[in-house]
Amino acid sequence: MKIVRAADHFLCQLGKDERTLLWDLLKSYPCISSAAQPGSPGRGTSSHQLLEEALAEQRVENKKRVQTFLRDRYRFEDSDKDLRFSVSTAEMEWLLQILNDVRIGNWILLGSPDEKFELKLLDEKTAPHFWAMEMAGHFETQILSALAD
Repeated sequence: MKIVRAADHFLCQLGKDERTLLWDLLKSYPCISSAAQPGSPGRGTSSHQLLEEALAEQRVENKKRVQTFLRDRYRFEDSDKDLRFSVSTAEMEWLLQILNDVRIGNWILLGSPDEKFELKLLDEKTAPHFWAMEMAGHFETQILSALAD
């Protein structure tokens, strides 16, 4: 993925394989609901319940926004060898948040492993989550680098 800052927006270029990877990751959002996340202090309290409801509403809105983003034919310039598109700084930060949610969601689905995730633990069930976690991290790194420039 190549990202170039151009005034108030970013120009992005992805190869065909990268496009498929990114689209698959974005389509997987959200990976988990907050109810599936490990227990947190205050579970069952009214303030916690309000927070859970607000987060659930935000995930629904983000899911709709992801679907709209991916279907926007006017945004994307698709050629035989690559895909190019432009996003605003706010949209870039939103994409970063979505990818982070996908990465963290898959990490939780893997059982929140430490850094030294053993390859012997990979199987048919865990490999897709490990792949999604790593690929989301790859795209996050690219976006963070572009935002820092």
